Amino acid sequence: MAGAFSLTHQDHEARAGILHTAHGDIPTPIFMPVGTVGSVKAIAPDDLAAVGAPIILGNTYHLYLRPGHELVARHGGLHGFASWHGSILTDSGGFQVFSLSSLRKIREEGVEFRSHIDGSKHLFTPEKVLEIQRALNSDIMMMLDECVPYGADYGYTEKSLALTSRWARRAIEAYPPGTAPNLLFGITQGGFFKDLRTRSVEEICALDFDGFAIGGLSVGESKHEMYDLLAHTACQLPRDKARYLMGVGTPLDIVTGIGLGIDMFDCVLPTRNARNGTLYTSVGKINIRGKKYAEDDGPLDPACSCYTCRTFSRAYLRHLYVSKELLSFRLNSLHNLTYFLNLVRGARQAIQEGRFTDFKAQIVDLYPDEAARAEGPEAC
Repeated sequence: MAGAFSLTHQDHEARAGILHTAHGDIPTPIFMPVGTVGSVKAIAPDDLAAVGAPIILGNTYHLYLRPGHELVARHGGLHGFASWHGSILTDSGGFQVFSLSSLRKIREEGVEFRSHIDGSKHLFTPEKVLEIQRALNSDIMMMLDECVPYGADYGYTEKSLALTSRWARRAIEAYPPGTAPNLLFGITQGGFFKDLRTRSVEEICALDFDGFAIGGLSVGESKHEMYDLLAHTACQLPRDKARYLMGVGTPLDIVTGIGLGIDMFDCVLPTRNARNGTLYTSVGKINIRGKKYAEDDGPLDPACSCYTCRTFSRAYLRHLYVSKELLSFRLNSLHNLTYFLNLVRGARQAIQEGRFTDFKAQIVDLYPDEAARAEGPEAC
């Protein structure tokens, strides 16, 4: 499984590269739209192609419960079932285990949990989640891990880290290096203790995964804490493997992560905020619900060439939103996804041209309140 990632350019710690998958090469840095149950909310596959998304994310936990991985496999895997011809990364379900703490029990074998749908009992093991993901035919599979909650003490976090490391070794044994075509990524944890973060990197990155993720961030901590731990951890990950920051984040999070050497990002933020009327533009965030847009004939973002901005006025977008028309979800989501994908494309070009610092500064200026809370760190 060696050679899944090619590093092509570097500007200080910021990286540009190519991630090679069975369904195509992915230029990095990249943002992955989230399609939890095999669908990016309000968006069809042709919309995803139109905004230039080469990869989307699905979730093992949800697809396992409904419609079931065996059914998906019978329909040609998730690509055939969802008519998506790009690449797919699937989360192992570890974060859902974290978020459903009242419905699960963690033990050495794996995670026993009750379905949030019907209360039925299930067991996820490191081997089982890979079996499910192979049935889904994910281009990138994630190992099972435990995401500890914010505020977990040192003792619990240390034991959790050790369990995640043992699960990582079982994942490698179940899907050894050289097994094609699905790639397998490891996940580093360690909670909010830098020495444990370092220990997790040492243990997980000693195994021959195709790429490595940083998990357990953006779970309730302050922006400053998140950036501090990200800066501490990112530079310790192997240089020749893809680096993935899971479940993060805002445009400022993304450019900060890129500046610290992260290659891959996912978050529900652009589509969730689109459905709530919050839109990202070249001049910052816009709340389309505002009365001031009721007679605004201008495009949402004059600097954007997406279908929404080329075709409709702010006044019409506001009308759709306040009228609760479903078209509002689609048009707003199309724009926000375009913004996020253009963001990483712009970062990639800036890295290639050696001007990422200036590019990042422009994005930081768009979000002064968020930047003030972050007090962005320097890369190690």
